[in-house]
Amino acid sequence: MAETWDPNDPGVLRLPSGHLVRGRALRGPLPGGPVAELSVQLLGRRPDPDVGEVRWLPWPDFGLPRDRVLARRVLTEAWRRCTEERVEVACDGGRGRTGTALACLAVLDGVPPREAVAYVRHHYDRRAVETPWQRWYVRRFAAGTEG
Repeated sequence: MAETWDPNDPGVLRLPSGHLVRGRALRGPLPGGPVAELSVQLLGRRPDPDVGEVRWLPWPDFGLPRDRVLARRVLTEAWRRCTEERVEVACDGGRGRTGTALACLAVLDGVPPREAVAYVRHHYDRRAVETPWQRWYVRRFAAGTEG
């Protein structure tokens, strides 16, 4: 398995498989060290130019993805690529939307949907996944019924 991120760096989440993905806040400075090879940006508006390859997933603050089919496709791509590449998931604050997306990656990695939010809160940020409908979205993600 490739070591894609330093597991001790801020925002790095180790999935149960051992693969690493980084969550971050876009309103903060770009973290030092290597840059993401894929940045999934969860924003209500088109993102500013960034370093590396960016996938914009239209997602309003405190809400859910505007296009659930696109969200599943982009998050599945991120999960597959984090096995060999530096992948990050980011929104303005790095908690609500980012935490929700990280919980969906955890579901794809084998965490039971009802445990995924707690997993991300324990291993990433205790305040991740901010709203009841974001928790609902994670629980429904595994079945493909999040729409």
